[in-house]
Amino acid sequence: MGPRTAVAHSKEVKSAAGGRLRSCSDGSRYSRRDNSSSSPMLSNPKSVLKRPVSTEELQRPGGPYIRKTFTIVGDAVGWGFVVRGNRPCHIQAVEPCGPAAAAGMKVCQFVVSVNGLNVLNLDYRTVSHLILTGPRTVVMEVMEETEH
Repeated sequence: MGPRTAVAHSKEVKSAAGGRLRSCSDGSRYSRRDNSSSSPMLSNPKSVLKRPVSTEELQRPGGPYIRKTFTIVGDAVGWGFVVRGNRPCHIQAVEPCGPAAAAGMKVCQFVVSVNGLNVLNLDYRTVSHLILTGPRTVVMEVMEETEH
């Protein structure tokens, strides 16, 4: 397999079953069984989205979304969030004590722009690459569904 794109560096945690779980930078998880010396098994988590959302729906005037802007300063381990999805991308995970959470980012927000560049029609790999190859401080514009 090729390299994984990342926005949040992975951290290892103990699972309740005694095995080790590790979140990959793209949001997938792999586990290594304690009795196995084979390669880790990969599994992709289900999307956090309740339903598919189009870029047109996000941009519709008077729609159920509000625009928010975050300035996130990366630390030694990254920015503390995972981008997934395809046209539009969304925030799949936010590290509770990471820089993104401190800025106010939440799961299920849709990524509109990164450092002033509209990314609504890009996939998560391209968006992740923009973040990783850009400055340590990233300005992200997102759309968040309003509470009903």
